[in-house]
Amino acid sequence: MQTRTLGRTGRDVSVVGLGTWQLGADWGDVTHDDAIAVLDAAVAEGVTFFDTADVYGDGRSEQLIGEYLRDRPELDVLVATKMGRRVDQDPAQFTLDHFRSWTDRSRTNLGVETLDLVQLHCPPTAVFSDDRVFDALDTLVAEKAVAAYGVSVETVDEALAAIARPQVASVQIILNAFRLKPLDEVLPAAREAGVGIVARVPLASGLLSGRYTERTTFADDDHRSYNRSGEAFDVGETFSGVDFGTGVAAAREFAGLVPDGVHPAQAAVAWILAQPGVTAAIPGARNVEQARSNAAAAAVTLPEGFDAGVRDVYDRLLRADVHPRW
Repeated sequence: MQTRTLGRTGRDVSVVGLGTWQLGADWGDVTHDDAIAVLDAAVAEGVTFFDTADVYGDGRSEQLIGEYLRDRPELDVLVATKMGRRVDQDPAQFTLDHFRSWTDRSRTNLGVETLDLVQLHCPPTAVFSDDRVFDALDTLVAEKAVAAYGVSVETVDEALAAIARPQVASVQIILNAFRLKPLDEVLPAAREAGVGIVARVPLASGLLSGRYTERTTFADDDHRSYNRSGEAFDVGETFSGVDFGTGVAAAREFAGLVPDGVHPAQAAVAWILAQPGVTAAIPGARNVEQARSNAAAAAVTLPEGFDAGVRDVYDRLLRADVHPRW
């Protein structure tokens, strides 16, 4: 497994990480034993980067990771968590007192004194221009509650504002074959500033796995059922904001680009990793087989012309609806 330095954290992480939203909630039920098995399978394949949040299952995801790592003290895994979604999304809520409370809760859930990396969890846009917010984050570092901080963003403009902040270690942004806008400005700016880029939703909520048809349905407690129009949170988090039917059609064309012997999901992750400036992609996995397959993407070499094919599919089917929005 190749590693890269995660921006200003100064720590190396595997280029394929593990997103753990699905171990908490919003993707259907994952049992305790299945969750531990997923973590173990990812680590066995060389994954050294877990991404979680304090609201994934109201802390369940953090607690599972904490349990797993507590029982395996020999492992060197960087755990990135997030904060800021436990309150109404009002910029006035982003205070030092709240940050201390939220990070204390995450430290307890994970069983650590210092969080490796805490990220603001897609906060309101106004937060990115508020110096007091970043002063408070600097205080958390000085108090050793966190070793480093970053942000998770919805839009390119938010990413660029965060990259301009001198102590922001990393930016997490939706980047996949159905969401190309970050390639234009965000990745070059991050490379120049030495900020890590974590690509989330790398499979467009599973569309890029090639497993879905227009008739595919999802459980009622799966965000791919209840958030298709942004009823619960930013619609860009579900299928990358792509209309499901359009996404299925685009996924068929994407799969047609994939070389024999490579799963479409692996090709999707490998394409992200080939983009200059990307530190890691964080696909989720609900079972051991998915965790192993995702990790194997790090070894995939894509054929000449694959990138051009991805851009062609995007330009014809998706750009008009997706590019202007985020």
